[in-house]
Amino acid sequence: MNPETNSKVASRHLQRKAYLYVRQSTIRQVFENTESTKRQYDLRRRAVALGWSDGDVVVIDSDLGKSGASSDRAGFQKLVTEVGMGRAGIVLGLEVSRLARNSTDWHRLLEMCALADTLILDEEGVYDPSHFNDRLLLGLKGTMSEAELHVMRARLRGGLLNKASRGELACSLPVGLVYDPNDRVVLDPDKQVQESVRMLFQTYSRTGSANAVAKCFHEQRLLFPRRVNGGQHHGELVWSPLSLQRSVSALHNPRYAGAFVFGRKRARKLPDGRTTHELVARAQWHTLILDAHPGYITWTEHEQIQQQLRDTARAYGKDRRHGPPREGPALLQGLLVCGVCGRQMSPRYHRRGGRLLPDYYCTRRTVGGSLCTSVPGAALDAALGELLVNAITPMAIDIALAVEQEIQGRLDQADRLRHQQVDRAQYEADLARRRYMRVDPDNRLVADSLEAEWNAKLRVLTDAQQTYERGRNEDRTQRSPAERERLVALVKDFAAVWRSPTTPDRERKRMAHLLLEDATLLRGEHITLHLRFRGGATTTLTLPRPRMPYELRATDERVLADIDSLLGEHTCSEVAALLNERGCKTGAGEPFANESVKWIMFSAKLKSLKERLREGGMRTARELAQEHGVSIEAIKAWRRQGRLQGRICNDRGEWLYHQPVDGADPALVPPRGGPDHGSTVGGAV
Repeated sequence: MNPETNSKVASRHLQRKAYLYVRQSTIRQVFENTESTKRQYDLRRRAVALGWSDGDVVVIDSDLGKSGASSDRAGFQKLVTEVGMGRAGIVLGLEVSRLARNSTDWHRLLEMCALADTLILDEEGVYDPSHFNDRLLLGLKGTMSEAELHVMRARLRGGLLNKASRGELACSLPVGLVYDPNDRVVLDPDKQVQESVRMLFQTYSRTGSANAVAKCFHEQRLLFPRRVNGGQHHGELVWSPLSLQRSVSALHNPRYAGAFVFGRKRARKLPDGRTTHELVARAQWHTLILDAHPGYITWTEHEQIQQQLRDTARAYGKDRRHGPPREGPALLQGLLVCGVCGRQMSPRYHRRGGRLLPDYYCTRRTVGGSLCTSVPGAALDAALGELLVNAITPMAIDIALAVEQEIQGRLDQADRLRHQQVDRAQYEADLARRRYMRVDPDNRLVADSLEAEWNAKLRVLTDAQQTYERGRNEDRTQRSPAERERLVALVKDFAAVWRSPTTPDRERKRMAHLLLEDATLLRGEHITLHLRFRGGATTTLTLPRPRMPYELRATDERVLADIDSLLGEHTCSEVAALLNERGCKTGAGEPFANESVKWIMFSAKLKSLKERLREGGMRTARELAQEHGVSIEAIKAWRRQGRLQGRICNDRGEWLYHQPVDGADPALVPPRGGPDHGSTVGGAV
């Protein structure tokens, strides 16, 4: 070592420890490139030669098998900590690439070494980062190391992309596809796996929902295969319930359509060092080769599935243009568009009379916070249903037979899959039995283990058989002759199918979605609904403006006229009794009562019997008493003696009296001390 190099090591450096950083990029290099690892450990002798004792050299080798570009290197973090705390006099590494493969980590280490007065040693010499020339040289070495990594990656990536462009790159395959001995992609030879994958796509074409596919497999007690990705059972086939995530993943995978695809996802590093994978638009895929190998569906079917999945996703995003048919009764759900702002209108539900009724709302709000457009949906759905019933010509027995054959084929396919599960369980149980029978009876340790495995396989076989019997019994119920005849009878008449209470709301909406492209609603004096059918045909429905809730509960005009007529001669309770005798009902459909008649009088501004009698000139007892200078009791007495004419004007028993004729005989006043003098008469005056 030359004197200039030695002169950089001072006593202050020797008072601190020397840190030797050892790293190999991969586990394979650790086991195969042993010479490189040995050269790194030999740097300890270089530190001893510079003046450090063997006990003051600290070896950090916890990052063996980790790439220098990764951010989860605990050993490197420990080295940076020791340098920052001023405990390191020198940092030893075979070359810059051993310490770091990215400029961020390398320049951070240089900055901290310069501040802490720590030297750096590699195979070519000793450097002081506080000196400009040494720091410049170390920075260039770091840049070259990062460029070297980029060149290596580009070289490897280029070969990989070149092979992918020819469709020869071996990629992981989804379940149902395997490589044959000649490295060609073929269908899995396991028939149960093939039937399960085919049933997944057939179920989706029938239901139009990935969640419905998972539910169907669960309801029919069917399992779905998958390959174990890692561990000691890597690559083995296991069977488990179908989840929504696996259902969506299979529907999105173009390999099932026989296409070779490369570049569907892009890896991106997060600030915390983790790597995430994001989907790439089809126009940016590196390679797409159609009909590269056998598939379960055609590319056209794959395209239709992707469009259906995008429409389903739009129901949850900002571009809510279409949505899949769901369980509620809103017939125009996913089809109705606001004619004011162009956004999709969403259904909301309320109950009335035990029925679930829809209302349609625009998702946009005006400046004042009110909804852009809202309308009750029961009348819209009823009008649309009648339009479809009158416009569609049923195919009678042909449709019935086609539907019956589809249901029969679906049940047969589910039965085959369940029977294949029984066959597989039977094979595994027989295999476990043969293994147990071949073992030496004296070898109890092995015999006990094989016996336990045989018992476990027998339990699995029993469960599979029970599941098969339950499913078969349920299928027999659906295949009954009565059900088949009922199906044929319903399909013969499309109107009967549509109006049947047993037809699910979801199926009605699916029929509407198959026929209609969209519907635009405008609300004014009338409700205008512009319908666009698939194929381009259009039609317009004009409906009267739906009545508000208070209008729906309003009293019928004829009943209101009867109330107005009866109030000329009867009190509120008498009017209610007479209306009930005639069989009249309130706007809410209930019998009349005293309070309901009073509310109708208030809302319709009808005059009561008392007000009408007062307008006719009748007076109260108090008014007559003040006018004639007598007591109220005297007025009551005159009425009882027939000297005054009056009548009850309300339900409280209050009386009104006709005005006495002018010049009436004062002798009409009862004598003092008469039988009625001072008497108390019950009831109001």
